[in-house]
Amino acid sequence: MSKPFKDWTVLPHGRMRHHDDNLVTVAGVLRMPIGDVVRRMTIVRLGDGRLVVYSAIALDESEMHELESFGEVAYLVVPNGLHRMDIRAWKDRFPAAMVVTPAGAREKVEELVPVDMTSVDFRDPSVSYVTVPGTAEREAALVVITRSGTTLVLNDLIFTLANRKGVSGWFWKTLGMTGEDPHLPPLVKMRLVEDEAAVKDQLERWSRIPSLNRIIVSHGAIIEADPKRVLGSVAQGLAS
Repeated sequence: MSKPFKDWTVLPHGRMRHHDDNLVTVAGVLRMPIGDVVRRMTIVRLGDGRLVVYSAIALDESEMHELESFGEVAYLVVPNGLHRMDIRAWKDRFPAAMVVTPAGAREKVEELVPVDMTSVDFRDPSVSYVTVPGTAEREAALVVITRSGTTLVLNDLIFTLANRKGVSGWFWKTLGMTGEDPHLPPLVKMRLVEDEAAVKDQLERWSRIPSLNRIIVSHGAIIEADPKRVLGSVAQGLAS
């Protein structure tokens, strides 16, 4: 994993993708010795115009201008102790924004910036912050209600990185980081999951949300085809 940036450092990224009136994502690329990795930032606009930025990544100025015109950056959610690469630069740029991270990640995040809270009520019934049960309070998710349905914003619980060619592709697949289906990689599971039954139960409860129509993940493609089935499948993998 690359070291956190001290300054505003823009890596390759795409354009802002508007999923609904209150939900935007931006996918970027993280250069690693064994191959590039997709990383994704999610921005949620609350009813009063404030923005929740989940897993922040630095954007070029044209995209930042578009983001800032979308709303006022009020919350910077660091979903776990690894997704903190850009948090110092974002906090410097938006000093009034509140930094939110789960309790189990607080120590790592506070190596870079002060943490304001480990749980939060956004004062908007359409957006909920969840510390994922069974992760020793190391992983945070969002549940976002939009006009088209409900979106689940996950960080490292599900990867959708596709298999690759060549030696690096073999390495990624051997590590279990890539695959044909959405999954929880074994290495991530070892680092993140403390109570498999609790994580399984949470995934299954999310799968029963009637209006669920999308799962946004940090690494890989967004899941829009049968997200309930995907959650059930990953949950069953935890039980095996």
